[in-house]
Amino acid sequence: MDHDAISDLFAGLGPVSIRRMFGGKGIYFEGTIFALELRGELMLKGDAVVQPDYESAGCKQWTYVHSRHGKTVAMPYWTVPDGALDDPDEMTVWAQKAYEAGLRAGK
Repeated sequence: MDHDAISDLFAGLGPVSIRRMFGGKGIYFEGTIFALELRGELMLKGDAVVQPDYESAGCKQWTYVHSRHGKTVAMPYWTVPDGALDDPDEMTVWAQKAYEAGLRAGK
């Protein structure tokens, strides 16, 4: 996904900035990271407050297996709900939730 497509996708939230990170892109609103694009997949920031919403929408949490310890590590990012990529109003709702999770994480 290129920068223009990402900016268009989150236009309902406001102007976003995009920075390279983790071999992908970090997506920020007002200086707070709220989404990632990694290996072609878009993920939204989450926390305990918004986790039930993500789970209800069928989203999957980003996990990986730690190379040294062999344990599964859960990251605070979730896949985008089905349909949100095609519906700007729905994406704005999810982007706002992700942004609020980012704000809570920064405190």
